[in-house]
Amino acid sequence: MMSNNNAILKAGDWIKGKSREGELIIGYIETLEEGIIKTKVISSDNKTIEGRIIPMLSKQVKKMPAAKVANKEQIHFLIDLALSTGDEEWFFELTSKLNSMRELVKDIK
Repeated sequence: MMSNNNAILKAGDWIKGKSREGELIIGYIETLEEGIIKTKVISSDNKTIEGRIIPMLSKQVKKMPAAKVANKEQIHFLIDLALSTGDEEWFFELTSKLNSMRELVKDIK
């Protein structure tokens, strides 16, 4: 774990930052090693690095706040994102949340 901008960074955290070339990067932490954050790039100004894992320094990144999911359309979108990034734990967390929402609606009817 690494402290950065008053947040503890760990593998799996979503981050945003700028590469050494000044490109905006949004992705998640694959691994942390001695001040180097290996980042899986999901979105970037530089489309050629999307989908790749690049090294970044902790001072180049900031942890993104956890998403506040308000409706099932947002959960469906995030489930698709979890599938495309191969994040099995997040996928199960989101599907559990979706099932809880369905049960709540079913109990109301």
